[in-house]
Amino acid sequence: MTGEPVLLTCDSGGVRTLVLNRPHRRNALDAELWEALRSALVDAGADRSVRALVLTGAGDAFCSGADLPKRPSTAHPLHRMRTLTEVTLLLHELPMPTVAKVTGVAVGAGWNLALGCDLVIAVPEARFSQIFARRGLSPDCGGTWILPRLVGLQQAKRLALLAETIDAGEALSRGLVTWVVAAADVDAFTDDVTARLAAGPPVALAQTKALLNENTDRTLREALAGEARAQAVNFATADAPEAYAAFAEKREARFTGRWAVPTRTEDDA
Repeated sequence: MTGEPVLLTCDSGGVRTLVLNRPHRRNALDAELWEALRSALVDAGADRSVRALVLTGAGDAFCSGADLPKRPSTAHPLHRMRTLTEVTLLLHELPMPTVAKVTGVAVGAGWNLALGCDLVIAVPEARFSQIFARRGLSPDCGGTWILPRLVGLQQAKRLALLAETIDAGEALSRGLVTWVVAAADVDAFTDDVTARLAAGPPVALAQTKALLNENTDRTLREALAGEARAQAVNFATADAPEAYAAFAEKREARFTGRWAVPTRTEDDA
């Protein structure tokens, strides 16, 4: 594997796919892969042609967590955690919808990266574990933030404290994955979901994603104020009138996210 890229990137139809590419280590995250993923997420967030993003793993695993070094690192743990923190925030705050395609194990930081995506598609053979306690560690990559929001506090404690492995069926029943799809169909299913996301109104979807993420710990009054601000921005794009026109003309809408407010001229001053 020496010299081969640790992260593969592919663009198709507005969908960018990032493939963790260390199958010989079940896509465990070493320093090189963490840095490659950080750079890729920065690039995706800045590229307006990317309308949806898929995160997956090469081979028969999604990600087996952080790669344990053969020799102890001399770097301070806080410095080592900085990259993990940056990657987690970048993933959660990407403006486009994100989809994790889990075709094998998703363990520790690997599972929390999958949970950091907006939607999770898993095959029946997928397995999940907050393995940290077995390593003498606490969950990272946002696990302690997102797990209670998805499954409630007691189930989050069960997963984190006992470090049990659960299958795709239980993950689905607890809201930890969005769909379970047969391995033979998962690529086509993912392509269909992401094509629909990429065809959506990019500005409105970005704001919807941000509102849903932010409003889990806001009051109703704060949530309503945020929704009002988002709609004001949405109505200033060409997508809202395009949606009305498409409905009236019985056709599919063509969303662009283009700003449609007239440009101010000197005569307006």
